[in-house]
Formats: sequence, structure tokens, C-alpha cells
Amino acid sequence: MNEGNPAATTGMTRRFAVLATLSLLAGCAVIPKTGPAPAPRPTEAVPDSNVLPTDADRHRIALLVPMTGPNASVGQAIANAATMALLDTNAQSLRITTYDTSAGAGVAATRAIQDGNKLILGPLMADDVVAVAAVARPAKVPMITYSNDASVATSDVFVLGQVPGQSVARVLGYAKSHGVSRVGALVPGGVYGQRVSAALSASAQREGLTVTGIESYARGNTSVASAVRRIKAKGPVDALLIADGPRIALTAAPQAGGTRLIGTELWSGDAAVAKSPAMKGAWFAAVSDRRFGQFEQSYRNRFGATPARLATLGYDSVLLTLNVARNWRPGTAFPTARLADRDGYIGLDGVFRFNANGVAERAMEVREVSGGTFVTVSPAPSRF
Repeated sequence: MNEGNPAATTGMTRRFAVLATLSLLAGCAVIPKTGPAPAPRPTEAVPDSNVLPTDADRHRIALLVPMTGPNASVGQAIANAATMALLDTNAQSLRITTYDTSAGAGVAATRAIQDGNKLILGPLMADDVVAVAAVARPAKVPMITYSNDASVATSDVFVLGQVPGQSVARVLGYAKSHGVSRVGALVPGGVYGQRVSAALSASAQREGLTVTGIESYARGNTSVASAVRRIKAKGPVDALLIADGPRIALTAAPQAGGTRLIGTELWSGDAAVAKSPAMKGAWFAAVSDRRFGQFEQSYRNRFGATPARLATLGYDSVLLTLNVARNWRPGTAFPTARLADRDGYIGLDGVFRFNANGVAERAMEVREVSGGTFVTVSPAPSRF
């Protein structure tokens, strides 16, 4: 999913760099130093606060996230995590400027392009990706978006978000290996439900599973309960996929009558799901949390708050950019071809790589609800 420089590193996986003292990515190589640390950069005089200073020896990177409005907390967490990545690596080669997408992603992208940025990290929402691409593509500025919508990926738009179809495929593969052959599914109405339905059908066909039925619902208690009854009326199933967040899963679970429940990454880390008797034995797939705990503690120490789970995308996107920047001359076009490294990379969320369509493929683990907590029953692979 992400790029690398074949001449710079060898081995099974390119390693992102972090300071060993923080141990956020324990076991990963620190960015090799080519000489003594550079002298502190002198303070730059900025005659106009609306104009970025000339900085020809660093790469200009735009971070496009919501900093105001309903998604501001997520945007701020991503921006903070991006700052952490720079501090943890003592990076001197990047200048990252944050642009608020809340007033219009296209407006933010226009400003970013005018400021001379050669790469865009973000935006967060799929609709914003379209607006940003309309501005960035004519300027030949690619983006690494935090969206999880695979449909927005193109030759110059790389999707770093966790695509739900991958979680579905992973948990179905595990279910098949443990005797599941017939699956029913509950999916919410709308685009997310459509994506999950398509992923379920494709994965079931690949695994040789029978999908007894896919029922959609509006996000209300009555509608969900009715959808469960419709699935049960179609015949027995070995497992029921609930492709929604914790609230819907907890509503549907008691109606399932002891049927094995399976879910997606949306259940990850939710204490109510872990403690619910009706969810006991449920399986779901998600990226590993093994490194997230250390990241979360470091984030809390720095910013006095708990980070949104998506904050790791901001951290990993900066580390990815630093990896490319080793052989990227400032002021030139971002070398998107280097994002095609098939060995992949290690980030806070585990190993990942971009596929031929520009969508991040992620190594996921399978967890089971057991004893009031989540137990990893199938670890995430450490390599592709």
C-alpha cells in the first residue's frame, strides 16, 4: 500500500522510523543518520502571517483535515499525531501545514496548492476527496487520503483508511476455517451497507460460503430487530454478520438467539461489546492494537487528551512520506511510483501496502469476545 525506496533498504518489509527512546514502533529501524545532527534552524521572519516563508530545502506537505465543525476532534487528533511523527523522528526535511476542510475542502486545497505544497495528506471524507482532486489533479499534486472509500482511489489518490471490505474478508476466512458454511448478514442502508454487501458476496464466493440473505435496515431498534427476524426466516445460519457499530450490534445480538455473531473493525475497542453476554463468542477483524497503547500514552502525555482511533493514520502518513523523502528532491513532484513497494511497511496499525488500485491493504487480526474482554484468536500477519 505504501511506497519505499528499494535502494535504501532491504529485507522483507520497509520499516518506518521513530525515535528508539519513545519505542512507539518497537523493533523498527530508526531513520539512518548520514551525518551529525543539523544545527538549529534560525527563526524565520514572516512579514505576512498569511504567506508561508521560503523554505527551499524542505518538502512542503499539506495536511487537509476538519479543524472545526462536527469532525473537528478527529481532525485535531490526526493533526496532533502528524506533529508527533515529526517530533519522534526528529524530521528536518518536511514542512507540514494544516488546512481546515470544514469551510470547503476545495477551498482548502486551492490554498494548499497556491502555497506550493507538493503532496496532500487527507482529506478525511470521501466527498472531500473528490473536491480536492478537482483542484490538485490539474496541479499534479497527489494525495494520500484518510478516507476508507476504495472507490475514490486513482493513480494520484491513495486510500490509507481501513476499507471495511478487508475486515469482512478476514473474519469470513477465519469463520470458514472454524466450520462456518452458511452466513446471513445485516447491513445498514446507504453507501457503507452497499460496500459491505459487495465485499461479503465477493468474499463468500472466494471462500465457498453460502450467503443465505442480506437484510438492510434503518438505524433504529425496531428496524434492526425486524431485519434479524427476516434473516432467521430464510433458514438456519452458522453465523450472522452485523456490519455496523457497537450500538446496532448490541441491539441485534439478543435477537440472534445464540447464533455466532461476526462483525467488522467498527467493534474494535468498545467495552460495551466486550461485556455484553449476548456478544459472547462473537468474532470480528481489525488492525492490531499492539502498538496503539504506547502511542495513546505518548499522545496523552503530549496533548492531555485521548486520541481518536483514526489518529494513527496521521502518524503513519507522515512516516510514509519521510520514507519517500529520503530520495525526493525538494520542489519536485512527489514520486508516487515509490508507493508500489510490494513488501509493504510497518506502521502503528501493523503492516500495510498499497495494491494496484492505490488502496491500502492491511494485515488484520481476528478477535473474539470472551470473559468481558477481547481475545486475539488469530494474530495479524507480520509480513505479506
